[in-house]
Amino acid sequence: MQLMTKLTLISLLSLPVIHDTQDTQIQIYFQGDLLSSYIPEELTFEGIDEPLLNPAVTEKITEEINKKVSVPPRDAYLDKNNNIKEHESGYKLHVRKFNQQLLGALFSKGTVRIEVPLQTLHPRVDSELLSNIRNRQIGHYVTYFNRNNNERSHNISLAANEINNKVVFPGELFSFNKTVGRRTKDKGYKKAPVIVRGELSEDIGGGICQVSSTLYNAVDLAGVEIVERYHHSKRVPYVPKGRDATVSWYGPDFIFRNTYDQPLLIRTHIYGGQISITIHSSEFINVKNRNVPPSAKHVPQGIKKSIY
Repeated sequence: MQLMTKLTLISLLSLPVIHDTQDTQIQIYFQGDLLSSYIPEELTFEGIDEPLLNPAVTEKITEEINKKVSVPPRDAYLDKNNNIKEHESGYKLHVRKFNQQLLGALFSKGTVRIEVPLQTLHPRVDSELLSNIRNRQIGHYVTYFNRNNNERSHNISLAANEINNKVVFPGELFSFNKTVGRRTKDKGYKKAPVIVRGELSEDIGGGICQVSSTLYNAVDLAGVEIVERYHHSKRVPYVPKGRDATVSWYGPDFIFRNTYDQPLLIRTHIYGGQISITIHSSEFINVKNRNVPPSAKHVPQGIKKSIY
């Protein structure tokens, strides 16, 4: 009988000590600032003697905290003078560690202070990678436009900026629509003439097909795999016949795949009435260039008179 009593006592002593949580307050801090405060009853299931975190509640809390503390990483990029701007790491809430801290706080008494644990987010493109792929040019194409057409020129500049400095890794697909995003008034795009079913009309984002067509010729010259490309329903004057790549948010896209074993870097430049797109990569890449006819080295008469 005495042996059973001793075993029972030992087993009870081995259990975690659960304090009265009525006076316990859990405070969440980030970099010295109080984000939120809870009492254990707000985080646990009701009617259970042993404190147990309610996943539905903690998931909502972690989402709210993550929105407040997360900072996305920034890729390294080249500025207008071809100088490397250093990458920056980002961070987000470390959910597993945070939940462990919450659980530990349930077995404490008084005010418990939790400093938000962070998880580092590394950029896709760091400065070292960029320095290795910026010098060797493997593709280049130039097209011309009427810079006096302010709306169309503005749209071309916006779309060109969206694809500038993009790095496409080996085996990766590049989608023009996904990279540039939806062309909307809120993003700064303006109404300009577009070709729809063989007819000219005006729509938000008119002119960006010249960017996608210039990119198509640049990467085609570089020898990548063209996965998806569509022609306009009417010939456009800024590229040779059959060398265009029409795009539309709800319609056709231009997609290519990097079939090389080295990353590709896209660079865009606008000089007055011309857009130049160059493709760069590592010195170790084994390029298989294709023959691509150049565009006219002047503003085509069609662009002067109209404006596709």
